[in-house]
Amino acid sequence: MTAYSTAVRALHLVTNSAWFGGSLMGAVGLNPASHEGDTAKERSEIADAGWTKWGPVQGAAIGGHLLSGLAIVADNRRRTLTHPPTTAAVVLKTTLTGAALAASGAAYLYGAKLGDAAEQAQHDVGARRRAQELSQRMRWLQWATPMTTGALLVLDAYLGEQQRGVAGLLDRPTSLLHRT
Repeated sequence: MTAYSTAVRALHLVTNSAWFGGSLMGAVGLNPASHEGDTAKERSEIADAGWTKWGPVQGAAIGGHLLSGLAIVADNRRRTLTHPPTTAAVVLKTTLTGAALAASGAAYLYGAKLGDAAEQAQHDVGARRRAQELSQRMRWLQWATPMTTGALLVLDAYLGEQQRGVAGLLDRPTSLLHRT
């Protein structure tokens, strides 16, 4: 493996980790913390401020992940085309990445709509109804990105295990115990 391949794979994992971690932090920390505001407008402003600050980092992580993924496929193009297990892994990773992109995009769009509706909800019954509908949708949608990006991390760990040699680091010491 070349230094280029190692750097690209590391970038791929680090950017996926940032994408996963940021979305998980939003679902677990930021979104619930925004409910601490006194009014719908204040709650919306809290969530918006956090996501606005994180957005460029998230965007860079997604972009870096996509570009490094393309570089990995290009680096392994022969194996990707001729080795069926590798082809299947690339198809699965591409599908999961597409799902993560769709989830991230939908959460961004619905989150923006929810923020607008929540700000107007105090004075507009229609906006209040829209805010409730969007809030219900966001309850499950906020978990879609960490689930799909987490699945990508698990798949990368599985694929890494498939590439290692016969004996792993922990296999060698335990095999010495079983010799007679």
